[in-house]
Amino acid sequence: MLYAVICYNSESVVGAWSKEKDDAVMAHHQGVLAKFAAKGKLGPVARLMPTTTATTVRTGREMMVLDGPFAETKEQMLGFYLFDCDTLDEVIAAARELVHEPGCMEIRPVQFFEPGVLKTAAAK
Repeated sequence: MLYAVICYNSESVVGAWSKEKDDAVMAHHQGVLAKFAAKGKLGPVARLMPTTTATTVRTGREMMVLDGPFAETKEQMLGFYLFDCDTLDEVIAAARELVHEPGCMEIRPVQFFEPGVLKTAAAK
């Protein structure tokens, strides 16, 4: 089953990290990811640019394109990992190794969309 592990944290906290702290966190992540990659269980990984670089498209009475995310949140989505794990417990173990205070990792099973057909990764 494919799982998306979505990284959330406060951009102001992460943005205030020294280069050394950021490098150490990324090195830690690389170590965790290398274990899963060696088992063939790691898919795409992406670190997102700050929300100040975001553009949002909203629907309503009229479609709007806005600068920024304008989300009412204390934490922002910073990136994601895609894991191909046999069980939820296996991906939870990965998320536990990746999470850094005060952030969190959200885990969601991934569905593939093909016109007219929704499939989970396990059904492919």
